Amino acid sequence: MSNRLLRAINKAAWAHDGQLRKGTDIPYISHVYAVMHLVSQQPGVDEDTQIAALFHDILEDASGRYSAVAMEEEFGPEVVQLVKYVTKDDGLSSWRERADAYVAQLDDAPAAALIIAACDKVHNLSSILTDYDEVGDALWQRFNSGKESQRWWYWAVYETVQRRLRELEVEDLPVLDDYRDLLARFDAIGDA
Repeated sequence: MSNRLLRAINKAAWAHDGQLRKGTDIPYISHVYAVMHLVSQQPGVDEDTQIAALFHDILEDASGRYSAVAMEEEFGPEVVQLVKYVTKDDGLSSWRERADAYVAQLDDAPAAALIIAACDKVHNLSSILTDYDEVGDALWQRFNSGKESQRWWYWAVYETVQRRLRELEVEDLPVLDDYRDLLARFDAIGDA
């Protein structure tokens, strides 16, 4: 592990300090590290992509602590650009507008950003399915949108990522198999 990657791991932990996963007492940083780990397992991933995976939620959830300017000064413009591709626009008023804009961003995203998006969604879906097994339909109260909107969201990202990677002639990613399997499990939940 390079000193630069180690600094990024520490910076992500610092930026997300005190944050918890929705509706749980699990430190948020566990999600960030899981996404970086999944990203690191995909073929052809470089260090900038791993660092952007560590920072993928900072501009959305912790920009007051660690800005895009500071991120660029420490880790370079490539990292910041990747993070911006996978950041929802909090200037938009509704959950659906932010989700639609995110999916539209992926239409222009490079492969590295698509890999981060896929790994992020895989970890989120894994967590949703685990939590659903524990708390049932009460899970949906954690979200700004209901089960059907969540289903639309995860499918929309999957389909966009898969299409864009084909357009970019990127070989199939192992994480996409996991993503498909998780979507099938999600579709089987209750009356969804």
